[in-house]
Amino acid sequence: MSKIERNRKMLGVTESADLKELKSAYRNLMKDFHPDKFNDDHDGKVAAEEKSKKIIEAYHFLVSIAPETREANLNQYGVTINEAGILDFHYKDKIELLTIEFSDGNNYEYYGVPKSAYKNLCNAPSVTRYARRHICNTYVYRSTSKLVAD
Repeated sequence: MSKIERNRKMLGVTESADLKELKSAYRNLMKDFHPDKFNDDHDGKVAAEEKSKKIIEAYHFLVSIAPETREANLNQYGVTINEAGILDFHYKDKIELLTIEFSDGNNYEYYGVPKSAYKNLCNAPSVTRYARRHICNTYVYRSTSKLVAD
């Protein structure tokens, strides 16, 4: 099961969930698993803290890959993938995750990238051109960095 599917399952939302649905699911789960509800039960409070951390992480992850979030950042993403070069990239085979560091300081994670695409990227005469054509607009992505204002 991919990270995306695990997080959707954690929040109990479907693939088509928008930001409003994500927020609603998050709030409802936090009502049930907020550690403050378990003040008289130490073990319950510890379990609720762990569960609430996972819920928060899942919520933030799903918000970062939501179509509305990507659409809001589309102009900056376009500038990055079309004008910046690639400084470095890393691949995690088991989870099919490709991380790309661009020369403008932005970093993006791409989910569901098959090993064959990663191998093609490694062997491409121009990794930047290959990534633009075959990775950047093909796979679900999210920004993992924020630019520091000059």
